[in-house]
Amino acid sequence: MKIVIVGPGAMGCLFAAFLSKSKEAVWLLDKNREGAAKLNEIGISLEGTSGAWQAKPKTTANVQDIGKADLILICVKSFHTKQAIEQIKPLLQQNTKIMTLQNGIGNIEIIAELTGEGRVIGGITSEGATLIDIGKIRHAGHGETIVGTLDGKVPVEIRSIREVFNRVGLQTKMSRDIKGLVWSKLIINTGINALSAITRLPNGKLTEFEGTKRILRDAVTEATRVAKRKRIKLIYDDPLAKVEAVCEGTASNTSSMLQDVLRKKRTEIDFINGVIVRLGQELGIAVPTNRLLTDLVKTIESSYKLTI
Repeated sequence: MKIVIVGPGAMGCLFAAFLSKSKEAVWLLDKNREGAAKLNEIGISLEGTSGAWQAKPKTTANVQDIGKADLILICVKSFHTKQAIEQIKPLLQQNTKIMTLQNGIGNIEIIAELTGEGRVIGGITSEGATLIDIGKIRHAGHGETIVGTLDGKVPVEIRSIREVFNRVGLQTKMSRDIKGLVWSKLIINTGINALSAITRLPNGKLTEFEGTKRILRDAVTEATRVAKRKRIKLIYDDPLAKVEAVCEGTASNTSSMLQDVLRKKRTEIDFINGVIVRLGQELGIAVPTNRLLTDLVKTIESSYKLTI
């Protein structure tokens, strides 16, 4: 099996490093030639939960170096998904599968529209990773990865992928309800990401202060109302308890949105809390907390160039 990971960020490098432990051919695809050359030279260094170790997957910015792929794992920010799919089209063959474990809502739909529903594997992961520097990753916490197809079927290819992931230490399960999975992860991100980006607190601290705990609960409650109105079956009986448990279980983790803010990068706010705001408007559901969180993160993004 030839596996291509698109995007050398925290999660892309984490999965590339773990999958390099397999006997499969693993490639890391970067859109930046200089970055790809540097990664090809130094490899990936990990520290944290899984110990200190190194991996050296083949890295390139040129898809022609790779040839055809069996599995392509999309690990770019949601606003770069369409660009990434256009980039990887030369890698596609008849049975190539494209997996997204990205944050937010909309990525599965973009991939399906551009490549066909039959190729798409969607899912969620609770693996925690922080990008320290190019090729340097802190593995902040092990977590479960759950994947599935849009039609709910479990083809041979997805079973083979699960076996490879489990073999290298990426605990992976399958689900027949991918929409419920993605929405369940969205609600967790709705409670954690924007709030951590605004306060600059690690996940575990969000439930230690009464103010942030109250805001987290309000954001999650609003998002859950929207999901119920859309008749989404969430995988957690108590979404709020699950979000608080994730905060505790990833206490030292710096959320992906906080990592973006600290680096003065564009965030995925439009694909997380912004989705709840848009759907709230469509459905006539008041979502003031998610609107406030969205507005504040967008203000932070717009103020990056200011000096005080």
